[in-house]
Amino acid sequence: MNEGQKAPPAKHQVTNPKLLLWVLMIVYVLNFLDRQIVNILAEPISRDLGLSDTQIGLLTGLAFALFYTLLGIPIARYADNSGTNRVGLISISLAVWSAMTALCGLAQNFTQLALARVGVGVGEAGCTPAAHSLITDSVPPEKRSSAIAFYGLGIPIGSLLGLVIGGVLNDTYGWRVAFMVVAIPGLILAAFLPLILREPRKAEAAARALSGEIAREVLSTKEALREVFSSRAFIMLAVAASFTAFLSYGKSVWAVILFIRSHGLSPGETGLLLGLVLGVAGIIGTWLGGMMADKFGKMDKRHVLTTPAIGMFIAAPILFLGYFATDWRVAIMLLVVPTALNAAYYGPTYACVQGLVKPEARAIAAAVMLFAQNLIGLGLGPLLFGIMSDAFKPYAGDESVRWVLYGAAWLGLIPAFFFWRASLRLKAELKSG
Repeated sequence: MNEGQKAPPAKHQVTNPKLLLWVLMIVYVLNFLDRQIVNILAEPISRDLGLSDTQIGLLTGLAFALFYTLLGIPIARYADNSGTNRVGLISISLAVWSAMTALCGLAQNFTQLALARVGVGVGEAGCTPAAHSLITDSVPPEKRSSAIAFYGLGIPIGSLLGLVIGGVLNDTYGWRVAFMVVAIPGLILAAFLPLILREPRKAEAAARALSGEIAREVLSTKEALREVFSSRAFIMLAVAASFTAFLSYGKSVWAVILFIRSHGLSPGETGLLLGLVLGVAGIIGTWLGGMMADKFGKMDKRHVLTTPAIGMFIAAPILFLGYFATDWRVAIMLLVVPTALNAAYYGPTYACVQGLVKPEARAIAAAVMLFAQNLIGLGLGPLLFGIMSDAFKPYAGDESVRWVLYGAAWLGLIPAFFFWRASLRLKAELKSG
């Protein structure tokens, strides 16, 4: 058999897209499980180590987000390099953040726990930009929103498991054991990931060499960033997504504390109830957001972002009522619909991010978006919510958290506006490939 006959098999020596999506989604579940478990453990950690609400905000937000965002862009540049094995990069990242999660359980004071959370952020910085780039290379543009939304299911599923598993383990064995137990699956999967997935660039490079096709151009960091920021739609999306993350991360920490302080539930009860009810709502919302973006985006590219724009507008008043309710059963039920609507942005947003730039800048585009989302959202959301809660305590006592959440509900109108503004630019700026 001559070389020409060998070319087709080489082209197909890549991971099945369905397997790729399932495995990457599981990795992202572990990503958010290890990232968000600290939310349900925040109150018992605070009591054990004697922390203020501001320190809780630092641990659940800025301590993780600062290094996550700072390392995200250089790691994404490495992922965009045509010679980089993105599967290997994700595997190493998974091992690092899982090990650092285990170390959180050994912390004896605020400083040690903060440093361990920094380590979790360092590890997780290598995951999503590389994963988005892999997915975009593996699925056609018309299915990109639903594919990235499927990967994004890791957010609600991981958060759900973090609340449920973290709450149950805390009530049974304590918060230290909870950190150590959830780290185990990531360490195991990290060892097997390179055996399960293949880097498609190797097959692509072989196919180009056999066909005589010219390799993709290589962009410098400056050129890649210029490519990203030349898009007005990207900038408005970044603003919308950053506000969404700011509110989402802030609410995810302090809504848990609201149910413990104001509604009198234990961490285990809160984790089980919020994790299952709101976790399922988030899963449904994330999935529907991607599906609706692909469906209606075929009719008009502007409609890729219609669901998050309208959804966040509708969610604001219902969310306010949920935080206002004094019966925890009524409160949880009122939070279901807003949780689903607020989760619908992920697939459409990151599909647009991948479609607004050249293939050579896709990982860095995702990293820039994550930089904005996590530095503003995860870094400042829980922290500022905690600072405001401390500020309101002299007037509201334990109800200070509820006061903060009232304002957070109505601030959801800001990202709704910017998603709508970004949608008006999609027809002109989205690329076909």
